[in-house]
Amino acid sequence: MTKIKVLDTPRLNNPVLIEGLPGVGNIGRVAVGYMISELGAKKFAHLYSEHFFPFVMLHDNFEARLLKNEFYYWKAKGKGQRDLILLVGDCQSLSPNGHYDVMETTLDFVEKLGVKEVITIGGLATGEIEEKPGVLGAVTDKKLLKKYKGTGIEFTAGEKVGYIVGAAGLLLGLGNERNISGLCLLGETSGFPIVTDPKAAEAVLRAVTKILGIRLNMSKLDQRVKEMERFIRRVENLQKKALMQISKEEHAPVAEKEQLRYIG
Repeated sequence: MTKIKVLDTPRLNNPVLIEGLPGVGNIGRVAVGYMISELGAKKFAHLYSEHFFPFVMLHDNFEARLLKNEFYYWKAKGKGQRDLILLVGDCQSLSPNGHYDVMETTLDFVEKLGVKEVITIGGLATGEIEEKPGVLGAVTDKKLLKKYKGTGIEFTAGEKVGYIVGAAGLLLGLGNERNISGLCLLGETSGFPIVTDPKAAEAVLRAVTKILGIRLNMSKLDQRVKEMERFIRRVENLQKKALMQISKEEHAPVAEKEQLRYIG
């Protein structure tokens, strides 16, 4: 079961959805999180799902809250700009089936708000530290190649990776079935575990801002990465502990399983 709690219902004009959930190098999470901060985007909905990890986060040592994804909106300010819906969150689904449920629910929601185009952001692991990371792209329609020409995107993702896992891929594929056009941006990154890559996030941000016709002050990016990284690492560590707990329960004898179910 996946639910969306609506806090506000904005009136948007031909909005584009920008997705940035945690993933390789946390590039999408950092890039879209930075956009939200710099643009002053407003939160208007939360998404909760049984497919997320089965724990609550503790904040300030006492506040407990569920893991969630969040929707923000930003209204266009100038000529050539578009209204934006920005999607960030604590995590992605724990299971393959859950990815479909969460993404279908997301598309149901944004489609009602008028979304006809989706841009997803992820990372492409190269196994090496990239001094000047490139931005690779994939689209759901060849006609979009002309549209995104001159933005610094290399449309050679298919040569380096055969598939795109999770939200960054499924939003494109499932959206295409609804006649929602899609672009995926993959920032080249080392792919080392628990390493947030600010250089790759900046490269992707420069491509996105060209596409959207907006300007961002990049001078605060390093500081924001450090702030976000602390939270991202904490979530990842908790997820690892949860996976170990789940694995322990699944492989435990029946009598022990009954006890483990009550361990919080």
